[in-house]
Amino acid sequence: GVRGVLLDISGVLYDGSEDGGVPIPGSVEAVARLKRSQLKVRFCTNDSQKSRGDLVGLLRRHGFDISESEVTAPAPAASLILKERGLRPHLLVQDGVLSEFDQIDTSNPNCVVIADAGESFSYQNMNKAFRVLMELESPVLISLGKGRYYKETSGLMLDVGAYMKALEYACGIKAEVVGKPSPEYFQSALKEMGVEAHEAIMIGDDIVGDVGGAQQCGMRALQVRTGKFRPSDERHPDVKADGYVDNLAEAVDLLLQHADK
Repeated sequence: GVRGVLLDISGVLYDGSEDGGVPIPGSVEAVARLKRSQLKVRFCTNDSQKSRGDLVGLLRRHGFDISESEVTAPAPAASLILKERGLRPHLLVQDGVLSEFDQIDTSNPNCVVIADAGESFSYQNMNKAFRVLMELESPVLISLGKGRYYKETSGLMLDVGAYMKALEYACGIKAEVVGKPSPEYFQSALKEMGVEAHEAIMIGDDIVGDVGGAQQCGMRALQVRTGKFRPSDERHPDVKADGYVDNLAEAVDLLLQHADK
């Protein structure tokens, strides 16, 4: 049976925007219902624009029952990797996430960390990252997620994956991905919950990053028809979700009916 639920944040709980975004109808209560159940809940995001603290603060203002310790996010995970490997990054990230790298030496960089830098993805900034990589004998590019796009209230937004691919192509290298769909990322979230992959279910709006990534780890996964969901996702050539639901509220209905049995 299912013992744990992993929830994506953007496009499942809320749609973001410049002014903080809006909760997806029914999602605040859906999270509250999950929390009242016997199921363990963890939030598993690829959001790399904000620090984990800022993201949690925003969600709490929207009415969600969520704390920092329940969130697996790519920036803190990358920060640990940098420390463990003695890497000094050139950071191509938004100012909002810089605080996650406070304890990291960024002098004389020997790697590049790229996140969803939004407006900071200028030619100048991309070229600077490119030059740092080209000057290294064995270049290391770490990407916080590799999403193609995500949804805000104003529409679809280009994500870090497109810029990661540009640097891979220009430098002739492969990036290391910290975040979904990386198996290590899902495994760290499962470890935090204390559940095995076969006991967990992922709920997300990204057919590749959320659904495909979770399934490759041995989890089941539901795709919500909110956020960046496109009707063509249900005919994806490589990934088939274990179920498609209109929104998080419907997913929670199904899970709790199942759990009651």
